[in-house]
Parts: sequence; C-alpha cells; structure tokens
Amino acid sequence: MAPIDLRSDTVTRPDEQMSAAMAAAEVGDDVLDHDPTMRALEERAAGLLGTAAALWVPSGTMGNLIALMLHLKRGDRFLAPHAAHVLNHELGTAAWLAGGMPEPLEWTAGPGRPTADVVRAQADANTGYDMLRTTLLCLENTHNGAGGAVLPPHEHAQLVAAARDSGLRVHLDGARIWNASVALGVPPAALTVGVDSVQACLSKGLGAPVGSVVAGSAEFITEARRVRKMLGGGVRQGGVLAAAGLVALDRIETLAEDHDKARALAEGLVELGWEITAPQTNILLAAVPDVQLTLRRLAAVGVLAVPMEGRIRFVAHRDVSKADIEETLRRIGEARI
Repeated sequence: MAPIDLRSDTVTRPDEQMSAAMAAAEVGDDVLDHDPTMRALEERAAGLLGTAAALWVPSGTMGNLIALMLHLKRGDRFLAPHAAHVLNHELGTAAWLAGGMPEPLEWTAGPGRPTADVVRAQADANTGYDMLRTTLLCLENTHNGAGGAVLPPHEHAQLVAAARDSGLRVHLDGARIWNASVALGVPPAALTVGVDSVQACLSKGLGAPVGSVVAGSAEFITEARRVRKMLGGGVRQGGVLAAAGLVALDRIETLAEDHDKARALAEGLVELGWEITAPQTNILLAAVPDVQLTLRRLAAVGVLAVPMEGRIRFVAHRDVSKADIEETLRRIGEARI
C-alpha cells in the first residue's frame, strides 16, 4: 500500500507551477545587493502581516530565534503558552542562544490560550532586584501543541494589552497564521495587531520547499538581517527560494480545503470509536491508550502520524486528497485500530 503521510504539512512538495517559478526567478546576491525576488517576497509578506518590513529566513525556528535574540537580554524571563513551539520544539535555543528564561502559561482561556489576567499576574510576579526580569510575551497562532487551535482577534488584543500594561514586548509565532486567518475569516494583519514581531512559515500548508519570514518595524528588520547573517542564514541567489514563497502566498485561501479534510478525518475517526479533539484548522489530536503501539499499527497499514502532547497528531495538507482521507479511514476501519 502506498503510504498516506499525515505526519505534518511540512511534507508538502512544490508542484509544477511552483517549480517553474523557481526556475525562472530573477536573482541576485541577497547579502550584497538584496536579491530582487527576495525583496518582492519580503515586501508582499510585510503587507499581508501588517508590518513595515519583513525578512526571509530559512526556517521558522530561526525566525523565532532572531526575534528572541533582539527582544531579550541575557537572563530575561519570557512568557509563552504551555507547550508552545518556542518552548518544546526549538531545542532550547530561546535559553541557549537568546539567553531567555522561559515561563509556561496555563491554558486558562481554552486550548493553547492563556487569559490576559494570567499574563498580568505572571508579568508582575517578580519585583525584587534579585529576581528574574520579565520582558517578553510570546504568543502562538495557531497553537501546534493544542491541535492547531486559533487565537481570535479579540483575545489577541486582550493579551497584547495585558503585556503592554506590564511593560512587555510581544512576539507572535505565526508559523500557521495563514491557517488561523482562513479559519477565522479575517486578514492575517488582523491577527498581528500590536505585536513587535511576527514569524510566519511558507513551507507548511502553503507548500513552499523551504523558508519563513520574520516581520516587524523597519528598525527591527535592519537588526534582524544582521542576526540572520550571524546565525548563518545569509543567502546569495535566494530568489530561487523566494519565488516559491510568492507562489505560496497566492494560495492562502486554499487552506480551507485542508481544514475540510481534517474535519472529514475527525468525523470518520469518531464514527470508528476514536476519541478526537475537534480540529479548528488542519491539525487533529487523537487520545489513545498507547500512543506508540497505535502509531506502529497505523504504520503497518500505511498511515503515517506522529506523537504530540501524549496524543497522536494527524495533519491534513495540500498533498493529501479527499480520496486519501477516505482511504485512511478505510484502512483504519478494516484493521480495527
């Protein structure tokens, strides 16, 4: 049986249109002269995200790290929702390279979402000169560890206001902000209001082979470009990759199809007796008695998934069709998994 890969939307591959755009890209040395296609991508991304400027980076992890390195001083404490990507999936770079001390926030407003009161309480908790200084709030939209949960604009505004009241900067890990935008029916810029920086991926549901953007003020991006070079992220003829990003940004609305596929998979699994957290976007989490055993049984019938926060994560994406979702359910049902 051909495998059906539901591990992540990062497994998507460039299609013919994207590959053709990459092959035909106008290029230059981005480190010396700012590659023209890279510049076009950055300007378009900044416009979509509602910021003054943006910078292409090889990965979302580097984008988040650059932001943390610029927002934090060594030993500063930063707040982030429990199980945020910057806490659990970036190899400790927030502490190791950015010098920050992380503080997880409870999900008091719903999956992946703290309340403004929690932010205020944590931000104002340390007041002695010998205690950690809290300077930054990191938000995540959608929240991967919470199953692609979205943070709506009004809650985002409340959290940003709470951060500002306590003198904190705000960074938004918007790796899947495009999914949040489509799910909520609002422009991406409506989900970045008041932040000092935002990171957004091009290589997940939008299908580019590599790359993210980090965005913020013009001054922030000037410094971010220096830090990117420090981290080895300076590229030469980067327009080849930026061309894929430009095609990707034309496809934001198609993410609704991935959300539909995730809902269809969730509904089918519920009918088969699975315990499913209803997906808000393209990610769904399944609670099972034995995660590793279930993953092995799924792999035996050619269905690929991954563990996530003590559950199994399935991710719908553009390279998985509705027919693939139906076939997934057929295989699971026949194998009585």
